[in-house]
Formats: sequence, structure tokens, C-alpha cells
Amino acid sequence: MAELTIRPEEIRDALERFVDSYEPDAASREEVGTVSDCADGIAHVEGLPSVMANELLKFEDGTLGLALNLDVREIGVVILGDFSSIEEGQTVRRTGEVLSVPIGDGFLGRVVDPLGNPIDGKGEIENEGRRALELQAPGVMMRKSVHEPMQTGIKAIDSMTPIGRGQRQLIIGDRQTGKTAVCVDTIINQRDNWKSGDPKKQVRCIYVAVGQKGSTIAGVRRSLEEAGAMEYTTIVAAPASDPAGFKYLAPYTGSAIG
Repeated sequence: MAELTIRPEEIRDALERFVDSYEPDAASREEVGTVSDCADGIAHVEGLPSVMANELLKFEDGTLGLALNLDVREIGVVILGDFSSIEEGQTVRRTGEVLSVPIGDGFLGRVVDPLGNPIDGKGEIENEGRRALELQAPGVMMRKSVHEPMQTGIKAIDSMTPIGRGQRQLIIGDRQTGKTAVCVDTIINQRDNWKSGDPKKQVRCIYVAVGQKGSTIAGVRRSLEEAGAMEYTTIVAAPASDPAGFKYLAPYTGSAIG
């Protein structure tokens, strides 16, 4: 009887062919958590061990949430929408996406919510990409020095307390003392710089309204439109009627769009 012999090279070639032709099954791995409690726009979720900070989560009814506190046994989630239908025991799934907003020049002249969705009834906005809401700020040595003024058009400010371009400025005052008026007038006074067409003079303005009445935000928009200032301005609106999560995100959205 002939002896059967198998060379090591034949075994190696057979294994290589098997590995090259192997295709994994279509089954996918998905983490599913459950709501342990929910109140005042905050939900605690158990069972998502691999969730990332600032990751978007999707509740059973389609509402999105932001993973904020990553504790040992549960996650504190800020609900980005109506939370009245979210109850204990409902399922929560990961999206794998870190919270970000669309950006681009298409946002000029538009009113958006803190997620970057248009709310002015003018249709969708063409974006040029997305930007995460929380990024590492550049160090002091990497930043360009403040070397030119930004004219507000208000003589008292420009002469006594000039503002540098790229500088942060805090406006403090009691109610009904004109804080919003100063900001709106400054935006309107950038119109001539915008019409000059010089990129070094043009200023893109972003007005973030947090916790204001819807009628107040509409009034600001109307004032900017009448003055011809909306073409270089974006309004991020999180009125008093919005959930607390939207009010939390609005300043981050304004900074990211800018």
C-alpha cells in the first residue's frame, strides 16, 4: 500500500487560501443599555460599558441624548429633546458619534438650533463639514497676538475701552440696561466692513440666544434684517421653551460654527 505523505508547504498554502477566502458573518455587535431613572431632562443609563464621553445616544423613541457623566455603574445623559416619553426600563443604544455640528458659510443669514438644524423655514443648509463641540484649545504660544482693534461703531467703547480683534469681552449689567442693544448695534455696525469685500475687514457675527423669549429672539432677527446685517450673521436660538440640554449646548454650538 502506498504511503500518504503531506508536505508542510501544502498545509501552509491550504491555510493561507482558507484565510484569504474567509468572510465573517453579517452579525454585528451592538451595546444596549436601559434607563434606570429620568427627571428634569437628565437620564441615568446602565449597561453601556464602552460609551465615549460626549457620545450621542439614542433612546427608544428616537430622542437623542449626550453622554456626560461616565460613572462606574451608570451614565448621566443630557436629553436633547422632549423627555416626557422616556421612562425607566426603556432601551438606549449607542450611535458611535461624538457630538458635533455642521459648519460652513451656508449658515450666514440663518437661524439654527443648538444641533445646527435650521428653524427659520428657509430649507436645509449646505454645510462644508462637521466640527466637534469640545476641542482642545490651542496654547498661549500658538495663538496669534491681538494686534488690531475691532470697531464696534460705539464711540464711547472704541475710545475708552477699545476691543481687540480676537479678544473676549464681558458685558455686565442689570436687567433692561442695554446689554443686548450694545451687541446688536455692534453687529449692525459691521455692515460697511462686510460690504467692503476685504476679508481682513469682514467680521462674521454669531448671536447666541440662551433662555430668552421666542418673541425677543424674533425681534433681534427683525432688527438685523431691517439693518441689512443678517447676511453676515448667524443666530443660534435656545429659547426658554427649549429643554435644558439645548440651553447647555447653545454656547458650544456658537463657538463651533464660528
